[in-house]
Amino acid sequence: MSFFIPDAYAQASQQPDMFTGLLLPMIFLAVVFYFLIIRPQSKRTKEHKTMLAELKKGDEVTTSGGLLGKVTRIGESFVEIEVAASTVVRVQKHAVSNLMPKGTLKSAD
Repeated sequence: MSFFIPDAYAQASQQPDMFTGLLLPMIFLAVVFYFLIIRPQSKRTKEHKTMLAELKKGDEVTTSGGLLGKVTRIGESFVEIEVAASTVVRVQKHAVSNLMPKGTLKSAD
C-alpha cells in the first residue's frame, strides 16, 4: 500500500505573512484611490477657489444652474450676474462654475 500513498511527514505549517497577505493589497488600494479620486478632486477644488478669488466685474460666467451672463457686482458671498438687458440675477459665489472667454455672450445670441 505504501507504494501508491507516500508516507506523510510532519511539516511545520507555514502561515501567510501578514504584510504580504493582507496589508500590501490594502496599501495598494489606498494609493490607487488617492491618485485616481482624492488628488484630482482636491486639484479641481483648488482651481475653483482660485477662479472665484480672481473673479472681477465684467467677466462672463456660467452658473451651476446653466445661466450665462456678465458679472455686474461681487460681494462677500454673492455675485450679481446680468443675464439679459436690465435683468440681474443674484447667486451665491460658489454657484459660479466656469469663467467663459470674452465675447461668449455675443456669440451665444
